[in-house]
Amino acid sequence: MARVLKPGPVQEAEIVGLAHDGRGIARVDGKAVFVAGALPGERVTLRVIKQRRQMDEAVLGEILVASPDRVVPLCAHYGVCGGCSLQHLAPEAQLAAKQSQLLEDLSRIGRVSPERLLPPLRGPVWGYRRRARLGVKYVHKKGRVLAGFREREKPYLADLQHCEVLVPALRALPQKLAALVETLSVRERVPQVEVAVGDVATALVFRVMEPPSAEDLQRLEAFGLALGVEIHLQPGGVDSVRPLRAAAAPLRYGIAPFGVSIEFGPLDFVQVNADINTGMVGAALDALEVLPGERVLDLFCGLGNFTLPLAGRAAQVVGVEGDAGLVARARANSCANGVENVAFFAANLFDPASFGDWSAGHYERVLLDPPRAGAREVVERMASWRPRRVVYISCHPGSLARDAGILVETQGYRLMAAGVMDMFPQTTHVESMAVFTRRD
Repeated sequence: MARVLKPGPVQEAEIVGLAHDGRGIARVDGKAVFVAGALPGERVTLRVIKQRRQMDEAVLGEILVASPDRVVPLCAHYGVCGGCSLQHLAPEAQLAAKQSQLLEDLSRIGRVSPERLLPPLRGPVWGYRRRARLGVKYVHKKGRVLAGFREREKPYLADLQHCEVLVPALRALPQKLAALVETLSVRERVPQVEVAVGDVATALVFRVMEPPSAEDLQRLEAFGLALGVEIHLQPGGVDSVRPLRAAAAPLRYGIAPFGVSIEFGPLDFVQVNADINTGMVGAALDALEVLPGERVLDLFCGLGNFTLPLAGRAAQVVGVEGDAGLVARARANSCANGVENVAFFAANLFDPASFGDWSAGHYERVLLDPPRAGAREVVERMASWRPRRVVYISCHPGSLARDAGILVETQGYRLMAAGVMDMFPQTTHVESMAVFTRRD
């Protein structure tokens, strides 16, 4: 446990590294000290506020020598809001830090190293976020509603007026949401609002812990019309979401290079960065090197984000996903796009005993896009499918490194290439891609 102290004496230190959470790392009397807001190469003053056995935590004082990669944060809320933690680091340096983390995790956890590095996938560094969950709370002491993300390392909501990483049309959404909810009779019973942006339509899902009044519904509808968004209410679980208007416009996004359009629900998982998603799909398909006549297995396929573009290159694509609702929408998407050489199955990919007949087939190529937990259960049986090539899309370098070690050590694969994708600029989140080929 950490020992919380009154701020200690002012000390000077050199920042020698960057932690996975974006804090600078100094060494004071041989002990690691983590300093929020400090960057490698800087000389700073600091004051220790928490002591642990292996490391201390400190607050940044004065920057005596600044890093050449230090930039002025764009957002006025930076440092308080916990949504971003790297705005003070230049975008190129952010990517370099994420690549270093990926390589470090591959080496330390998986004991593997890629034979070559993939060039980083880049996109817009501001105004990119099309999916978000904004907290909402009526704060009695302030006498008003707050809307936005949590404060950094605190359980409280940050008092946001705008958000620089939300798509430009919704930049001022936190302030507008707060003002709206303040007028509702259920203002203390609206804990969050989900944001989902399609290519044409946008949806806001209000979690309501008790039914809004008729006047509330009128205000919500007027808000939606003024902002040009579709309002949905969620009184219970995810299946309870309903649009306020019966004729609400559906949400869709396109993957233009492949002529594919994917419809999704306002709570469905979609990649938050549309530009990077398009580039990622293209890079993954190129890395798979699918040949005509081959069968491809797409695991954790979701709505068919990779499956449907793959269908244009393969004889058959089998998509497997654990969420039955996503599978149903993936099938609907394949029909809407006129894609006939795909088959979708629902299966718990963390429980091999639940795998169906699809798992008994042979696949020349396999694509994986698992959640943060990774894909250990399926990579441990990769040799049974014997694909020539495996492409692994990862949202957590630690689980990718573990699974890469399994593929290389026990499943007969080489780690041909790996690289990062700038899916979440200004944050420490690392999205990456790894390419494996069978040794024989």
